[in-house]
Amino acid sequence: MQLDPAIHHMTAIVLAGDRSKKDSLVSHSGAGCKALIDVDGTPMVRRVIGALKNSQLVDKILLSGPERAELDRDAILAAWVDAGEVDWRNPMATPSTSAYAALQSLPRGEPVLLTTADHPLLTEEIIDAYGRQSLADDVDVTVGLAPYALVRDTYPDMDKTVLRFSDGEFCGCNLFAFLTPEGRRAANFWRRIEQQRKKPIALISMLGWWAVLRYRFGLLPLEEALAKLSKRLGLRLRAVILPYANAAVDVDSISDLMMVRGSFEKLAAEQEL
Repeated sequence: MQLDPAIHHMTAIVLAGDRSKKDSLVSHSGAGCKALIDVDGTPMVRRVIGALKNSQLVDKILLSGPERAELDRDAILAAWVDAGEVDWRNPMATPSTSAYAALQSLPRGEPVLLTTADHPLLTEEIIDAYGRQSLADDVDVTVGLAPYALVRDTYPDMDKTVLRFSDGEFCGCNLFAFLTPEGRRAANFWRRIEQQRKKPIALISMLGWWAVLRYRFGLLPLEEALAKLSKRLGLRLRAVILPYANAAVDVDSISDLMMVRGSFEKLAAEQEL
């Protein structure tokens, strides 16, 4: 059933747990956990939640992580949780298990948008564009992608995993939508492939070696890859291509953090002119 974005709003899940207690980025920042790393005076997770709060499509926010002791270090974030503006859950061992547990806790009929706390350039404009296109599609799951050329031109020094298909090259955006009860089964698939998330060939190999050969030689279209994956999972999957370079920016390294902080400094300097 196709959902009407004019009347169907979404619950947002924000994954804010740490993959490891020995993260060099967290150690460098001194923040205690990744979600609370400061970007231009505001922790990353609060920037993401702020964008979701301003979105026209999101009416509820579920935060998975950070651990309560870390969350309490930020008075504003703790106040949101204590006031019920944000529903907080303790994170699980990995992002995929956290996502699975969060999805299981929500009513089956709710369309869900999932993103991550390390997405400080996310805006309500990006969220609404992605959400509207996702709700308008008659599918179970959507995944957000941005054209690699746009990302490269905007952030030439950023190291990104690139998905190279015959009809275009794309970067992931850490934006996913689970639009039907059946679509939530995709979280089980994510749990199985999480360690391969930055290895396109390993992911394509699940579609068969003929698909791998075609991908290697630049002959596999994105739509065909998604159609094959849809058939394998018994779900209807679609990509939402977003015309925003910032949609593809997440903070996975010290260099990413420096780049994002530099973009805010540049914006501030331009606003002073």
